[in-house]
Amino acid sequence: MSYQSALLSRPGAVEAAGLDAGVAAHYGDPMREQRALAEGRAVVDLSQRGVVTVGGADRLSWLTTLSSQDVSRLAPGDSAELLLLSVQGRIEFDARIIDDGATAWLLVEAPEAAGLAAWLTSMKFMLRVEVADVSADWGVLAATAPLLQGVEPALLVWRDPWPEVAVGGYSYSIEAGHPGADRPWVEYLVPLPLLDAVAADLPLAGSLAAEALRIAAWRPRWGAETDEKTIPHELDLLRTAVHLAKGCYKGQETVARVHNLGHPPRRLVFLQLDGSQHTMPVAGSPVQLGERQVGTLTSVAQHYEMGPIGLAVVKRNVDPAAELTVLDGTEAYVAAQELIVTTDAGQVVGRQKGFLKPVR
Repeated sequence: MSYQSALLSRPGAVEAAGLDAGVAAHYGDPMREQRALAEGRAVVDLSQRGVVTVGGADRLSWLTTLSSQDVSRLAPGDSAELLLLSVQGRIEFDARIIDDGATAWLLVEAPEAAGLAAWLTSMKFMLRVEVADVSADWGVLAATAPLLQGVEPALLVWRDPWPEVAVGGYSYSIEAGHPGADRPWVEYLVPLPLLDAVAADLPLAGSLAAEALRIAAWRPRWGAETDEKTIPHELDLLRTAVHLAKGCYKGQETVARVHNLGHPPRRLVFLQLDGSQHTMPVAGSPVQLGERQVGTLTSVAQHYEMGPIGLAVVKRNVDPAAELTVLDGTEAYVAAQELIVTTDAGQVVGRQKGFLKPVR
């Protein structure tokens, strides 16, 4: 049986679909909920998410050897993001990690959890690690403010590092005032039997509100912005999820080669969509430059201030000043693009410094 959140019994709840199936898309007033979430007055139910635990004395050094991130010195309560890549450097898993001193907790999208647990289990060998998929027991409540501090029992909290450039990371954006700075984001690990009690009388926002704020912050999401060919550079994920100076891991050759000598073949862009049609295209719609398809709309939302917005992955050489069109069947939506990943991202060897943010 598919997951159904206890909070779907709250008045006005309308269930979401896709990656957010099992929780509420909204509770009757999406724009009001979105404003409350943005202003730090509401929590959003993300209890459909997957949770994988890694226990044992070797857990952090082991995860460091397997992933794109160095979490070997992750202190209890600290947060990070890591990627597990294919040999070709393509994103297979994107995990948010927090350690409690004895166990590393990996927060992932629901479709990732079983595969991630199975793959990690296959890589244990003789190391002192224990892997478990605990998605049936644990969920997530999220907010833009510490609304659940002081809850008993105390909850582990993952703090999104986006859009800061993590130690060992690199930014492919030239944006001085990154919009992600306006979206502090925290995710609380909650035992599912306590979900309703922990949410208590706090105002609730649906997943539509969370998605709108994520898109406005240029934050990529596994299963939305990613496909079977995605490499981290295309989504500006070297910023938070890749340590360029750490040791060998699967996919590192591609990460290093593209960053130092090449360019990512595609790039993530933010789209401001024409709102005069009072409708929105669906995610997956082709993005056109004239008669030529140059990309795909990956996420779309109605923002409470900006109107219809979206994220798209387009070919690297698309003119960043060009007006694009999103086609949904016979409907065409004019879209202005904003650079997230620059057109000359990568190829940093020999480049003069000062344009992009380097490793620190």
